[in-house]
Amino acid sequence: MYMQTEVRTNTVQHVDSVGVYRKCIKRPMDFILSLCAIIVLAPVLLIIAILVRTKLGSPVLFKQKRPGLNEKIFTLYKFRTMTDERDGNGELLPDAIRLTRLGKLLRSTSLDELPELFNIIKGDMSIVGPRPQLVRDMVYMTPEQRRRHDIRPGLSGWAQINGRNAIEWEDKLNYDLEYLDKVSFGFDAKIVLITIMKVFKTESISYEGVATAEDFGDYLLRTGKTNQEQYDEGRQKAKELEL
Repeated sequence: MYMQTEVRTNTVQHVDSVGVYRKCIKRPMDFILSLCAIIVLAPVLLIIAILVRTKLGSPVLFKQKRPGLNEKIFTLYKFRTMTDERDGNGELLPDAIRLTRLGKLLRSTSLDELPELFNIIKGDMSIVGPRPQLVRDMVYMTPEQRRRHDIRPGLSGWAQINGRNAIEWEDKLNYDLEYLDKVSFGFDAKIVLITIMKVFKTESISYEGVATAEDFGDYLLRTGKTNQEQYDEGRQKAKELEL
């Protein structure tokens, strides 16, 4: 009886410590560290902005709607990596054509994501958490998979260091849910350290033979896990949420 009580007490203490970190420490720490990073990296941000402006023109920043904490839609900031080239019908050309040499470099080094530091300052994101996916990805997720939005999305995350865009969607979402169960200061620190190492190695940036990551809906349709009607309904719902 004594040992059982001791184990139960230790478990409660662990849950309480994790809860304190997540509720009281994580957000202030994100703000302070991101502010410091912006100050230190200001010259890098300026140089990249000038290069993007020179090579790609305006706008320098790419803005896109993403679902955040509790599925609240926010505007994500990145450095622009693709041109706006269109075909004769006014439709954007495939990503592989519009992705520039500079854009590939920025993506392979994750430098295109540095403006997300301002998202962290605003409270839209965290340094570590599930990566903010597209709204048109969220609408195809199951209720269980959508639990990933119970915490702020991150600049990097558990799925990022376990394959990033090179793993199947289901595995990626499972890693996100696993992070929710393990979130702690030590776990976040581990993810940050591994992220830094992987950035230098430029690992797992995209699927083999694909210029950019495949949308969840496109993946489900390609693998026969949804049909055309459900796919079209999801795309329409995503457009409505982005308004």
